[in-house]
Amino acid sequence: MRRRHAAAALPWDAARELAHAAAAPLKCRPQPLADTYGCTLATPLVAPAPVPPVDRAAMDGYAVSGAGPWRLVGVVSASSGQAAPLADGEACAIVTGAAIPTGTTAVLPDEEALLPSSDTVSGEVSPGRHIRRAGEECVAGEVLLPAGVVVQPGVLGLAATLGLDRLTVIPQPRVASLVTGDELVHRGPSGPGRVRDAIGPMLPGLIGQAGAIALPVVHLPDSRRDLVNALTDTQADLILVSGSSASGPADHLRPALAELGGELIIDGVACRPGHPQALARFDDGRLVLGLPGNPLAALTAFLTLGAAALHRLRGLPLPTLPIAPVPGGLACHPDSTRLVPVRVGPQGVVPVGHGGSAMLRGVASADALAVVDPGPAEAIAARLLFLGRV
Repeated sequence: MRRRHAAAALPWDAARELAHAAAAPLKCRPQPLADTYGCTLATPLVAPAPVPPVDRAAMDGYAVSGAGPWRLVGVVSASSGQAAPLADGEACAIVTGAAIPTGTTAVLPDEEALLPSSDTVSGEVSPGRHIRRAGEECVAGEVLLPAGVVVQPGVLGLAATLGLDRLTVIPQPRVASLVTGDELVHRGPSGPGRVRDAIGPMLPGLIGQAGAIALPVVHLPDSRRDLVNALTDTQADLILVSGSSASGPADHLRPALAELGGELIIDGVACRPGHPQALARFDDGRLVLGLPGNPLAALTAFLTLGAAALHRLRGLPLPTLPIAPVPGGLACHPDSTRLVPVRVGPQGVVPVGHGGSAMLRGVASADALAVVDPGPAEAIAARLLFLGRV
């Protein structure tokens, strides 16, 4: 597996598009509603029956027939079946959501009702007032949502309203994280020969924000054999490997991929920070994303290639990035895309500083990364990769 020279690294946009194209949507399957949050609808959501199925009361009050005053003849609760019909001049107490009796011309709300006697109610109503008609929300066979919609709480509530118990969805991808490095420690501060792992704690949150399921982080020594074994044994749709994606003596990702027959699709991206990132694919469809060992570089690599691949695995298009003005301008790099931590305000974006590849102070206080295209001067506008939603 030949290593790509840094000068031949893919442009940032091309790499992002290629990562999206290299993945394939996961196979769809029917799942119980409770297991579909965050998944993607694989088929349109179609109403099997009208909603509501019958005329219902939209307010607590009285179902009335004709002009008042009305004689009270009963009570209809939300769990009542079809109530006895109302004759002209009759009324019954009713609660929100209850099926209204045949003959009802309006619902008189409680707060507008007068009770001159124990069996009489009066008030002002207009025909059809406070009645939810059958099929008002949808009719049988109506397409309510297209395929490709991410299942959020409102979608779950709508599916339950329709009487559905399962949805056919593209499931959320499963993502494994392999963090390599003999020098890494997981408690206490850094010191000589000790570097506190900052990437491992970041990855589960990044994965979750990208709509995927994070498997427990696995820590590995700087060992080619251990990495080969881990890549062989790890069953996930996307495997993240941090700290092994460059070309140093402790960087074993590319040799491990070559040993296992992995296809190296992207070998370096022309961006700063994060250029020594890589994306590979095994014959069984599993993807491997090589993340740089510096924390901000690893984060930018995940947002560049990882998020793009996960969108495709979820059956979603590659998002178009919004553009914002940069009132103070941002320096361009002559050959590489810069990814700069910024805060977003009403006038545009402002860099927060501390954007070196090993620094997280800037991104911790930022709203987004400004995507600054290569060029000879300064950018007065930039696209935005929002942090917290990828």
